[in-house]
Amino acid sequence: MYVCSCFGVTEQQVREHAEAGACTPRQIASVCRAGTDCGSCVRRIQGLLGRGDCPRREVLRQQFATGPAGDPAGDRTGTAAGRVEPAVPAAV
Repeated sequence: MYVCSCFGVTEQQVREHAEAGACTPRQIASVCRAGTDCGSCVRRIQGLLGRGDCPRREVLRQQFATGPAGDPAGDRTGTAAGRVEPAVPAAV
């Protein structure tokens, strides 16, 4: 089924691009132009991308979880609000 009728992009093509690492509508657009003309397919592309894991996102999660050089916390400490801030406060 076509997702983008302006450029003839199918659901299968979007899935293939997602498996290759395109995880956002903008990244899909950069490889096949879907969503760059009338824009009516962008929500459909978002829906298709939301149905699976993004390989790139998984790599980033793993890198963030281990921090620099394999240190579980890296040079960051978490705050109560869940934000990540530098371990050393900036000079005022």
